[in-house]
Amino acid sequence: MVIFVLVFCIVTLILLVTWAKLNVFLTFLIISLMAALLLGMPLTHITQSVNKGIGDMLGSLVIIIVLGAMLGKLVGVSGAAQKIATSMRNAFGEKYITWAMCVTGFIVGISLFYNVGFFLLIPIIFSVANQYKLPLVYVGIPMLASLSVMHGFLPPHPSPMALLTQFHADIAKVFVYGIIVAVPAIVISGPLFARFLRNMPSNSIIAMSVQEIPAEKLPSLVNSILSSLLPVIVIGLSIIITPYIGTHPRLKNIITFLGDPNIAMMETIMIATYTLGIRMGMKLTEVMNVYADAVKEISMILLIIGSAGILKQIFLDSGASNQIANTLQGLNLPPLLLGWIIAAVLRLCLGSATVAGLTAAGIIYPLMQHIPVDPNLMVLSVGAGSLFCSHVNDTSFWVTKEYFGLSMKNTFLSWSLMETLVSTIGLAGVLILNTFIH
Repeated sequence: MVIFVLVFCIVTLILLVTWAKLNVFLTFLIISLMAALLLGMPLTHITQSVNKGIGDMLGSLVIIIVLGAMLGKLVGVSGAAQKIATSMRNAFGEKYITWAMCVTGFIVGISLFYNVGFFLLIPIIFSVANQYKLPLVYVGIPMLASLSVMHGFLPPHPSPMALLTQFHADIAKVFVYGIIVAVPAIVISGPLFARFLRNMPSNSIIAMSVQEIPAEKLPSLVNSILSSLLPVIVIGLSIIITPYIGTHPRLKNIITFLGDPNIAMMETIMIATYTLGIRMGMKLTEVMNVYADAVKEISMILLIIGSAGILKQIFLDSGASNQIANTLQGLNLPPLLLGWIIAAVLRLCLGSATVAGLTAAGIIYPLMQHIPVDPNLMVLSVGAGSLFCSHVNDTSFWVTKEYFGLSMKNTFLSWSLMETLVSTIGLAGVLILNTFIH
């Protein structure tokens, strides 16, 4: 019954958006309430789940998304993104541009969460696509593949770190094994898969690609890179430095505070307002108008993200996720494969990769007490499963669709298929590693 309700709700959501052309935000609200009623949630609990779902989702993302949009708009208007794109073109050439995007996502994704990395790097995707007159999705998928793999496979990202603790794994081994598994997953689902997307049309409403600016009026390459990627640098330095300040708690707290993604973004906005705005001849009021325009462009995206959080919370609070997980626990399969399957099914049902991974860990851990299995590989197996086939109940699906201006069909054929490739190639890599290690 629970599986039927989940499938019915997801299919209805797709039909309302694609066939009835209903607003996505309203559709999520309707489907969330319908799912709660069909799953038998008490009426008094439904509104609590609605408030918690939208609050938790936006509470953790709204500052990053808004400040990221502001920075992205300024990076575009000032010509910084154009300068970076021109330099990439000169260094790599159009033939290897997808590989350049892939490497950029890989480096940034080591320290940054997927959502943070996406909103920081999206201006570069827009500028490169504009420079080469290429589809956004063709340029962007290699970078998104790298960010997604790093987020799902490697510490210090939330799900891998939580799985490390749950399975009592070794962080160094997980990182090394994770890199070995991540590289082929990124290459195949990124630059190689992107070749099939070269002719995919897009019509983005996000105006980050602005009119080309004469070369003499562009900011310097150093200014462009430092201003655009300052949050990445600050957060990365915080992660590297923090472990070595154990005897200075106050200094450690200060560095941790400054390296928080929200604070790092605020620091960057203040600095970029000068380096890419006032220093380049813009008045402060002009910079503020750029920021206001950026917020207007992403208002509907914020609502869609928040409403997707409601549906996830309904599935959690109703107990639907636990019922599905308990059913899967009874399957007689190898533990690494079972861990992947449980995480993949939960990902399909709940949308959130982190929630899917953590829920799967709680289910598979008791089985690991009776069946010998490498805990380091189990972290990667569950992490790979948690990335499987992102679709309409995942906020990243809608963010990709709206930013890249894709139809529902093309979002499935690009983003969803890319995530499926990442997940299945990751599983294959884990199983191959397991044969060599044991």
